[in-house]
Amino acid sequence: MEKHLKPDVRGLLGRLPLFAAVDAAALDRIAESVTEHRLARGEVLFRQNTPCHGFYLVAHGQIKISVIAPNGNEKVLELIPAHMSFGEAVMFLDRPYPVTAEALTDSLVLGVAREAVLPLIEHDQRFARKMLAGLSLRLHSLVKDVEGYALRSSTQRLIGYLLREARDDADGALEIDLPTSKQVLASRLSVTPETFSRILGSLSAANLIEVEGKTIRVPDLARLRDFEA
Repeated sequence: MEKHLKPDVRGLLGRLPLFAAVDAAALDRIAESVTEHRLARGEVLFRQNTPCHGFYLVAHGQIKISVIAPNGNEKVLELIPAHMSFGEAVMFLDRPYPVTAEALTDSLVLGVAREAVLPLIEHDQRFARKMLAGLSLRLHSLVKDVEGYALRSSTQRLIGYLLREARDDADGALEIDLPTSKQVLASRLSVTPETFSRILGSLSAANLIEVEGKTIRVPDLARLRDFEA
């Protein structure tokens, strides 16, 4: 049987911006309540309509957040990398999860119980403000997504995704390793896999990008920005 090293739960929580200002005693209490979830690639952490008892932190790996339509089609809403949290908003609503969380790679996810967090919200204003700020950022991101789907072409959405991998002041060339399959990214950007591949081909033909497997090289960021506009 494969032996797993026990993760440094307290250290992982302390590196999460949400818990950065939490005192050591409170962090220890939260760490004691954490549950570990080791997921193989493709394994589901929870499905839509599963009861919610807290939120999660990705220790390592990557988690796909998606919804499944009645006809079986999947829409990828978010890709959660290591050291990021998810599920905070739902735990306050006392409702089931409206999404499904699935591991895109072998992952270790830590579950933080709602009962461990509520006392912090009541007695630590800094923690409460950080949680509100995190939820606000998620809402802002959702609004930007809706805006992009409604007002931007599929080509602009893909270019926008690539440009987000670069700093605002970056110039010259950029090499991007796609974090997951092109099919998952296509769903994240609300395009079909066929459209996704067609756009990559068009951008390659225009010498704006070079594609090799899951690696995309942008020779000239300024040209790509101008093309997006």
